[in-house]
Amino acid sequence: MEIRSVGIDLGKTSFHLVALGDRGKVLVKKKFTQKQLITFTANLQSCLIGMESCSGSHFLGRALREQGHEVKLIPAQFVKPFVKSHKNDFVDAEAIAEAVERENMRFVPIKTDDQLDLQSLHRVRERLMTRRTALINQIRGFLLERGIVFAKSPIRLREAMPEVLENVHENLTPRMRNLMATLWSEWKDLEIQIAEMNDEVERIASNDDACRRLRQIPGIGPLVATAIVASIGNGAAFRKGREFAAWLGLLPNQRSTGGKAKLGAISKRGNCYLRKILIHGARAVVLRSKRDRIAMGAWMTSLETRAPRNILIVATAHKLARIAWAVLSTGHDYRAALPAAVTA
Repeated sequence: MEIRSVGIDLGKTSFHLVALGDRGKVLVKKKFTQKQLITFTANLQSCLIGMESCSGSHFLGRALREQGHEVKLIPAQFVKPFVKSHKNDFVDAEAIAEAVERENMRFVPIKTDDQLDLQSLHRVRERLMTRRTALINQIRGFLLERGIVFAKSPIRLREAMPEVLENVHENLTPRMRNLMATLWSEWKDLEIQIAEMNDEVERIASNDDACRRLRQIPGIGPLVATAIVASIGNGAAFRKGREFAAWLGLLPNQRSTGGKAKLGAISKRGNCYLRKILIHGARAVVLRSKRDRIAMGAWMTSLETRAPRNILIVATAHKLARIAWAVLSTGHDYRAALPAAVTA
């Protein structure tokens, strides 16, 4: 019988494949290693193959696509309703094979190597910054136990660290002084690594056409621009900017029934890292921009009279996300629609 769809449940070392025919009948049910799977699919008729979007799915998706298969990645939460009864790897693969046939299913585009490189760069940078924050807090805690207190800003602590280590009158034992010197050395190394990451992000954002177009938008710098391109590429996965904003979690939760709309706080779903830095960019626009010089300035001033500051910032991030999608999907430069002059 002809295979209609194939579902593959991905693992670190083992891969479970289930192929369905007409009326959902199971035709093939096998377990493979990665090399065995690629060999098996190379000898398989061209068909629709579905996988959950997870670690390793983009590599395998590209490999299967080169063999002539139609490959689609599905978010894991959309596969769960198709899992019947108890859960195991073959049941998951069968659920994926059923879900991938749905015309109205939402799929994840397969990322290119350049997108994966950018995404990895952002993740390493974020880990280094988290580690730096933890290190600063640890240094503060140790010094506080010795009666040494600094202002909240990390800059104040960084400026005072050499003096703390060299001043023999500080209430530090030789052992603690050596420990502080080790932590201070680690802090300086982290600063160098983060600076190198920032330079790499700036270089990529300056050389990439899509990033250059995104940077024309107020509130979007090299960090936000590269993160958006790494996440959605040209934005083809979304039909409109509102879908992209909803995917980022910048739209309200909806609990509507009986024809009555009930909206709550923003959903905070999707890519939390991209949402965070986009909101930071929106905060810079709201707090630091000269509103008479940007197209959305009058809109921000009007909303500020009706809503709290944080709601204004999230609403601005929502607007920036929609503008970013429009710039990526059309391939055009950002064109600010300046407000029409008010006539007397």
